[in-house]
Amino acid sequence: MTYNLTRRHAMALPLPALVAPSAFAATSAPDLKPDLHFGPDFKFGVSSSAYQIEGAVATDGRGPGIWDVFCHTPGKMAHGGNADIACDHYHRMPEDIALIASAGIKNYRFSVSWPRLFPDGDLVANPKGFAFYDRMLDQLHAHGITPFLCLYHWDLPQALQNKGGWVNRDTSKRLADFASAVSHRYRDRVHNWVILNEATVHSMFGYGMGSHAPGVQGKDSWFAALHHLNLGQGLSIQALRANNVAGQIGTVACVEPVVASTDSDADVKAANLFDAVWNGSILQPLFKGSYPDLVAADFAPLCQTHDLANINQKIDMLGVNYYSRLHVQASPSSPIGVNFGPIHNQSRFTVMGWPIEPDGLYDILMHIHNTYGQPKLFISENGYATADSTSPLASLNDDSRIEYITDHLTFLKKAVADGANVHGYFVWSMLDSFEWNDAMKWHFGLVQVDFATLKRTPKKSYHWYADLIRQNNRKTLQASNL
Repeated sequence: MTYNLTRRHAMALPLPALVAPSAFAATSAPDLKPDLHFGPDFKFGVSSSAYQIEGAVATDGRGPGIWDVFCHTPGKMAHGGNADIACDHYHRMPEDIALIASAGIKNYRFSVSWPRLFPDGDLVANPKGFAFYDRMLDQLHAHGITPFLCLYHWDLPQALQNKGGWVNRDTSKRLADFASAVSHRYRDRVHNWVILNEATVHSMFGYGMGSHAPGVQGKDSWFAALHHLNLGQGLSIQALRANNVAGQIGTVACVEPVVASTDSDADVKAANLFDAVWNGSILQPLFKGSYPDLVAADFAPLCQTHDLANINQKIDMLGVNYYSRLHVQASPSSPIGVNFGPIHNQSRFTVMGWPIEPDGLYDILMHIHNTYGQPKLFISENGYATADSTSPLASLNDDSRIEYITDHLTFLKKAVADGANVHGYFVWSMLDSFEWNDAMKWHFGLVQVDFATLKRTPKKSYHWYADLIRQNNRKTLQASNL
């Protein structure tokens, strides 16, 4: 089966043992019925992003973003879908926050919409946009839910794209200005800050392959966008520090082991290159202040004086998005000579064609722990997709999602036991939502959304996750009373 990546992720970590398709298949499985108690300081949560759930794209002064334009470009979207309404979270936010609270979930990662807050990407604020997030934070705090606020989750104002978007170096500075303005407003109300989500994925699909907004293709634009996202992240971290924000500052990356589809020299070299681009080009400059040797020459023309120092900023936490390993092969038609390839020796897949490989989560966490100075980590996304179902009842009885999450938590606990500094796990996602260029084709939510009526219905996995959290709280209380 060919690995079909059309959503948000294409990234990997350099693992020295990468020599053959089975190089990372040796991790032994833990007990099939594990104790999933993680202790009193472990944070269970859920994640979402503004563009995928809010809708209301032309309401209350919101400006156009790159995904608005992309969605309405013929031929770009599955079934001609768009996010004009999405989950209508903009008008149903209190209901959605109440659903989070009812499950006992105390941590919520969400993003703010740049076009909603600053419609033209400049420093002219939209008061009604800020009023919406004021109300959201009011609701979260009223329910005792801790916000993890992500500043940028791919929804660049179209006004900035008209000036080149992330290919334009100036966009890095505009992100820092945006970060400064938002953090100044909320520095006393938000204590967990995420700068951006998955720079590698955004740059590859948006500015390299052209399958995501803004639909730009080419290696030069891809690498320029990636470097400028890195730079914007570093400048934004400095902006938040200058504003004396309370709490933790971090970022989110999709990090997954890369394996070659065959043991041919060409595929192994392709895997190592892809590894350097999609993991090394994020984590190495962030933690070590340099780009990997395999791609350093590609980034050299983009690096101006102090760029690497500005990227190499101390962070308090790293969010890890993980779904599976990445299986790749040499491909002369690709901008970098690598593309996704056949998957061998794997029997379990999601409906999207993604292999189910929970042991890969263990591998990646231990690699980050051992390579980058034991940083504080949290799993910021991990989730299971189902497809549109003719039977609403069938989609509610999502035992396969429960099994998927259980398997990944099992290997996560093994990583923690072996020393990985992991402090939380956030399911992707709370709601069925807009899934980028696949529109509403895939459903990741713990809560079903009927996109015709916008009715929310908790799935079996929602109740299971609530029970898991209750059990963790109960065991923590029992332990404290011993």
